Amino acid sequence: MPSPPVVLTIAGSDSSCGAGVQADLKAISALGGYALNALTSVVSETPGIVSQVRLLDAEFIADQMRVLFGGFPIAAAKTGMLGGSAQVHAVAETWKKRAHGRIPLVIDPVMVATSGGKLLEDEAVRTLITELLPLATLITPNMDEASVLWDREVSSLDDMDACARDLSVRFGTAVLVKGGHLQGDAADVLCHQGELTWHTTPRTAGVHTHGTGCTFSAAIATGLAHGLALNEAVAQAKQFVSRAIAQHFMWQSAGAGRVHALNHLQQTGA
Repeated sequence: MPSPPVVLTIAGSDSSCGAGVQADLKAISALGGYALNALTSVVSETPGIVSQVRLLDAEFIADQMRVLFGGFPIAAAKTGMLGGSAQVHAVAETWKKRAHGRIPLVIDPVMVATSGGKLLEDEAVRTLITELLPLATLITPNMDEASVLWDREVSSLDDMDACARDLSVRFGTAVLVKGGHLQGDAADVLCHQGELTWHTTPRTAGVHTHGTGCTFSAAIATGLAHGLALNEAVAQAKQFVSRAIAQHFMWQSAGAGRVHALNHLQQTGA
């Protein structure tokens, strides 16, 4: 039996397992990759609230990456929640030493949780922009994150178009601006080598979960690890995350009411 391609996620742990490293591991496995993780932080949260965040020591993050690169033939990687400036710097420096120019890197510039909890410190945003984003194969901001990176509001399809173009030139890489906060169909725009491609799926109304950005970026990285071209990897990942939303799980909780979670592992083909 052939061994699957190895995909590394560098991100935080989510205690509810719907986002963060746990969502990444599920997505990578579901799409036929072998998942590794380098933890950057541990978050106490549910889909409705971020309670506490503990950042891991920057040197320990770097050591996890060093050990994993020494032990596995990593075919692609992604980053998610990184935390502080020291953590972002450690990831960037280790990536440059171990993988830059050889391995595709998808950067999900996680700044705020779906619930509104802050997941990236202000100084860390500056470090992310100056040190890590220029190393990316693909950057995948949502509209709020794109607004921070672009330094102006992103509130329409036209804004997404212009923002993707400008950020792609600024960072010298492909950019996928995600339009999940708009009304209507779920539309994302990819700018790659100066060309724009829209990826659109029907929106599933009434689903209140988290982890879609984590899942999307992990799925793209897995597609790249399998050798797909970037646009194909994005298209496959878009369909995967759309199914994860449409075929979501739901429970009734005494404390939080209805709790939704993405379906990574039991999807049907529909």
